[in-house]
Amino acid sequence: MKLSQYGYDFTPDMLAKYPAENRDEARLMVINRATGAIEHRIFKDIIDYFEEKDIFVFNDTKVFPARLYGNKEKTGAEIEIFLLRELNRDLRLWDVLVDPARKIRIGNKLYFGDDDMMGAEVIDNTTSRGRTLRFLFDGSYDEFKAALYRLGETPLPRWVREKVEPEDTERYQTIFAKHEGAVAAPTAGMHFSKHLLKRMEIKGIDSAFITLHVGLGNFRTVDVEDLSKHKMDSEQFFVTEEAAEKVNAAKRDHHKVVIIGTTVMRAVETAVSTNGMIKPMEGWTNKFIFHPYDFTVGDAMVSNFHLPYSTQLMMVAAFGGYDLVMNAYKVAKEEGYRFGTYGDAMLIL
Repeated sequence: MKLSQYGYDFTPDMLAKYPAENRDEARLMVINRATGAIEHRIFKDIIDYFEEKDIFVFNDTKVFPARLYGNKEKTGAEIEIFLLRELNRDLRLWDVLVDPARKIRIGNKLYFGDDDMMGAEVIDNTTSRGRTLRFLFDGSYDEFKAALYRLGETPLPRWVREKVEPEDTERYQTIFAKHEGAVAAPTAGMHFSKHLLKRMEIKGIDSAFITLHVGLGNFRTVDVEDLSKHKMDSEQFFVTEEAAEKVNAAKRDHHKVVIIGTTVMRAVETAVSTNGMIKPMEGWTNKFIFHPYDFTVGDAMVSNFHLPYSTQLMMVAAFGGYDLVMNAYKVAKEEGYRFGTYGDAMLIL
């Protein structure tokens, strides 16, 4: 497969700028790999397709307020910082992106907040846009972290909407978000409401939670035509013993395993063993899934409608079948489905 095969007739008005009024009332396109049939439903109807002891596998990562605005010492130039990951807790070192990058060099000092409540020093240039910052803060680690997060804002992708609004703090997050570390939300999971999870529980549908901290690499542009030459950024993930046991038990008993989103798929396909079961595991994955790929764990998958040429679309097309998925995207445009982070969802059976 080549990069050029993942384009489709996309226009910016297809992107959802705001989420559905209720999480579980986004639209749901259901596509059946065996028959090629396409149905149009509401997301909360998803439980109609599953039975007692089937299991949904979710990503319980939690998005932190990763975007900060500050000023450069002396010149006062406005600088935007995007926190990527904490490198050293004791030294308060963070890997960050800086914009505009050309204005920031090693040794520069930056200040954030009213009355310059927090400072930082640039100590390393790692990439063309990346930097390592040492934050300067008098106080305990917990006080530092609280101040850092108070200064930050929800890192809603710019292509969704330039201006972050108060509702984004809650809506750009799943309701089961637990383990902090993501700079982007696992969007397929955002369609699940408390009411829907309760209905699943009443029906006897089980749940398992893995953690994959979604990074900005998830959105990095693929710039090679030969997909085998593309390298994914690594993302940290955790598959607990409890999650592995629950998924494996469902597989052994021939119940359906439903993968909620591309991040979950990356994690479980990284943790799968030669016997087709998943094993408890933690580490980093840069697994890039595209056609042809032999999926081992999931029987069904939920995903949003992704942008052209994205690695997420490539994975979904590998799981659902290239022709079927690309046709479904054409139908989605014709039917007015909403694409992107806050958009509608697809269930692949």
